[in-house]
Amino acid sequence: MDVESRVDDEVSQIAAAIGEPARARMLYCLVDGRARTSTELSVVAAISPATASAHLQRLRTQRLVTVLAQGRHRYYSLGGANVAAALEALSVLTSGSRDVFVPNTPSRLRTARTCYDHIAGVLGVSLHQRFRELGWLSDGTVSNKAYQVTVRGTEALEALGIDVEATRKQRRCLAYACLDWSERRPHIGGAVGAALLNVALKRKWVIQDLDSRALTITKHGRREMLARFGLHD
Repeated sequence: MDVESRVDDEVSQIAAAIGEPARARMLYCLVDGRARTSTELSVVAAISPATASAHLQRLRTQRLVTVLAQGRHRYYSLGGANVAAALEALSVLTSGSRDVFVPNTPSRLRTARTCYDHIAGVLGVSLHQRFRELGWLSDGTVSNKAYQVTVRGTEALEALGIDVEATRKQRRCLAYACLDWSERRPHIGGAVGAALLNVALKRKWVIQDLDSRALTITKHGRREMLARFGLHD
């Protein structure tokens, strides 16, 4: 009976956290899978930044959102697929469409660019997603941002000409999820990300702009990335 009572209490606390209108607006804003800052979420919820921070702390306590600190920014995302599923189920009882995230990054930079020494933008995010789908990267033990390269991933990267063992020995993180500031989803950072950019430049899959961080994807690069990774335009 105590177990049932505890579950009831937990459910009621989660329902109360979702049920507050400002918090509900922030949660549904995150359903698209993109991360946002507390300031952006305060605009969505039509509340002050200070109030938004208090609401987000409540949502974190109930494990409805997670936060990732990157540089001077803190980005909030849904707590997981189960949270998204619960919100989708609740939305069945309502009608109408919700605002979607619309990046305001210049199109050339949004398509592909460098982020430090790895690939960012739509291309970088797509590569990250495919590497995860193909089972080339698995969650590491250091933090929820760090990845390990799987046996399958090692074989695939070696086929690209990347010496994975030498890459592991570098004095930096092997691979991690670097949150993309235009797409608000992760691309591949770390030594693997740098090696991948190096391969892409060397093989002329992309060409670096002389006066910006933009990368131009070549026709050859599009064919190669379709053949090797299953990436479509």
